[in-house]
Amino acid sequence: MIAVKSRVDAWLGHFTMYRLILWVLSVLVVYSMVLDVLGWLTFGLPEMLVHLVLCLGLTYASGRLAAMLFRVRPHSESSLITGLLLYFLFWPTELTPAVQLTHLAGVALACVVASFSKFVLAFRGRHIFNPAAAGAFVAGLTGLNIATWWAATPAMLWLLAPGVLLVLYRTLKMLMAGTFLVGAVSIVGTILLRSGMAAGPALWQPISQQPLLFFVGFMLTEPLTLPPRRWQQVALAVVVGVFFAVPFSLGGVANSPELALLIGNLLAFLVGQRGGIMLTFKGSRPLTPFTTEFRFEPHRPVRFLPGQFMELNLPHSRSDGKGRRRVFSMTSAPGAPELTFGVGTAEPHSAAKRALLALEPGECVRGTAVGGDFVLPPDAGKPLLLIAAGIGITPFLSQLASLDPERRDIVVLYLAPSAAELAGSDVLAASGARVIARLSDGSPPPSFMHDAGRSRIDGDSLRELVPDIAVRDVYVSGSPANVDALRAAAHRAGARRIHVDAFAGY
Repeated sequence: MIAVKSRVDAWLGHFTMYRLILWVLSVLVVYSMVLDVLGWLTFGLPEMLVHLVLCLGLTYASGRLAAMLFRVRPHSESSLITGLLLYFLFWPTELTPAVQLTHLAGVALACVVASFSKFVLAFRGRHIFNPAAAGAFVAGLTGLNIATWWAATPAMLWLLAPGVLLVLYRTLKMLMAGTFLVGAVSIVGTILLRSGMAAGPALWQPISQQPLLFFVGFMLTEPLTLPPRRWQQVALAVVVGVFFAVPFSLGGVANSPELALLIGNLLAFLVGQRGGIMLTFKGSRPLTPFTTEFRFEPHRPVRFLPGQFMELNLPHSRSDGKGRRRVFSMTSAPGAPELTFGVGTAEPHSAAKRALLALEPGECVRGTAVGGDFVLPPDAGKPLLLIAAGIGITPFLSQLASLDPERRDIVVLYLAPSAAELAGSDVLAASGARVIARLSDGSPPPSFMHDAGRSRIDGDSLRELVPDIAVRDVYVSGSPANVDALRAAAHRAGARRIHVDAFAGY
């Protein structure tokens, strides 16, 4: 089972989150047209094609226009995703016997509003609202068109459900999505039961005929409009689920999926990193032959907890299909004058990493999100075991740099190919933690580290290295394959509380 999961994680790691969503939505578009040809949908293929061209063309063109007006580089992938979302939110406009011009105008307005909302409805470079939801809401207010969320049809479920599951698994939002679905289905189901519907149909109807899956898979869990912590995201799912499922009216505006999402976006903005993050590049230095530390000076203080990540927007002219927004763990302590990132820079480099390596001092980079739950417990008396495989040491460097070494009982187990590839030895030495190194080539580690030799780390060897592992909170960081194997070893060694952080790209 672990081997299968590792292969799935490795395959998904080839896709950034944005590229995966773009592919899934594109497949769903093709699937919808196949259903229409087979008679399972009743729009008409010409109407669907015109609708698709309108949504994609207008969001792409207006996105580039907005970027030019606000003097930023356009993010074409984001514009295409927004266009595909709007394709599924509005009915394809009828073309015969006469073109419904007002409906077309409503869709066009939604596309333009969605693109410009990323810049106008924003604070310090961070957009506040989901663009597609903002566009649909404004179009509804004008009366030109109303979002119907037609992806919520039983025939679409056959491919929509696995597509949503794939996205949620890749973005690690299963818990948030499950919370929303349980809450919303329970509320809607209860309302239907009270109206006299039987139990089975009352549970099936919200899933098959309301846009719950599409909403949670592609819109509620959009990273740029989420709060940074998992518990905050779960709480947000509860709140949005209530607004989604309970009928209400605000100033004459009735509840709708887009309104529920916009309310949730506003709440998330209030508790998250408000405003975009502008960073000035100061320089870099090699940490190991295959790891580089990049130093930035933030224009404003950045709020984060040790162990969290930041998403950087790294524009580049020649894309390799992996997108330009990538996630990196911060290695500096909160409040430090410079913000640092430890990045694996072994060949071959992705286009985004080439852009990072090509930065010159004084150039600016934008951070688009801060988040993550790979943070240490607030109880200073809790003994810890930190297990790092290779580049997985990076979140631990921020954590160790932030701690009072005399107040924490910490053991660090560091797995690396050789002594030359031990990153952050200065931070490890200054932390006061007991550091154990397991080096694949058998080379001796620095004198302050305990040498674990070349033996494979399994349950028995881990229990021998850390006899009191059962009383420690265990944190494991590295590649998905390493994290899965080390988590299993920690379980077999007797660990009861294990937290993981897998580096699979973003």
